[in-house]
Amino acid sequence: MAKISQVRFKDKYIAIQELHQEENFSITLLCTIAGIVRSAYYKWQKRTPSVRERQNEEIIKEMMVLHEEVKGIFGYRRMTLNLNRRFEESFNHKRIYRLMKIAEIQSVIRKKKKRYKQSTPQHVAENILNREFKAEKPNEKWVTDVTELQYGGSKKAYLSAIRDLYDGSIVSYVLGHSNNNKLVFKTFDQATALLEGAHPLIHSDRGFQYTHQGFKRRVDSAEMTHSMSRVGKCIDNGPMESFWGTLKSEKYYLEKYETFKELSVAIDEYIHFYNYDRYQERLKGLSPMEYRAKAA
Repeated sequence: MAKISQVRFKDKYIAIQELHQEENFSITLLCTIAGIVRSAYYKWQKRTPSVRERQNEEIIKEMMVLHEEVKGIFGYRRMTLNLNRRFEESFNHKRIYRLMKIAEIQSVIRKKKKRYKQSTPQHVAENILNREFKAEKPNEKWVTDVTELQYGGSKKAYLSAIRDLYDGSIVSYVLGHSNNNKLVFKTFDQATALLEGAHPLIHSDRGFQYTHQGFKRRVDSAEMTHSMSRVGKCIDNGPMESFWGTLKSEKYYLEKYETFKELSVAIDEYIHFYNYDRYQERLKGLSPMEYRAKAA
């Protein structure tokens, strides 16, 4: 069981380690945000690296040597061919691609051009939430974000959601084909339609949808307060990042989705499970919606 847990939460452990080392955040805070037990993190730290992990380290070392030798002209496919010869192995190109990203190695030629232009934010809010992630009642503090998912090999979908910090429940969510204003605005409209006289604070990052005047008009119309993360500080929106990690670990990474419909059904099933049937210690053994019902 311990080994399964370490694999399952590996991404979270690595994120905690990096944020602690680079930003000097406390381990206790980061473990709380990630929803894992601190002792489990320390156990992971003291683990013996697996054969694959040790092999990955050797691959990256050789990869960096090769990158230097050819003056950076290899992309991941040619890098794979050359590494397979050097190691006399048959590494999958996807594995080499991931390791190149970790090592921050990329080809100096034929770089993909960005498909968007940097836009000037129309509206920016202060970080009013200020990592005060506890709420005393439902609809007091909301957090929101968008995450990217894939299906059918390389097709992309985008999931927008709003989470209530009181019980951690997902108030509303929308899965779409594009990461645009319509996706975020629809998520917000669905959530505010459920309000009965409450005026939550809503916290987001500084993504283009949230800095758009259209979003600000919606926030103002609902008589809500908008709070935004500081630039480059994803920890300011920790609870939302934590939910994405949980959803991906417990559902998304465990299955393959050939169609948008399959992905959509999986997201519907998981969020219903998360809200109604996923019991949590911090909620006194209740699911988010059970805990919410007691408050009502």
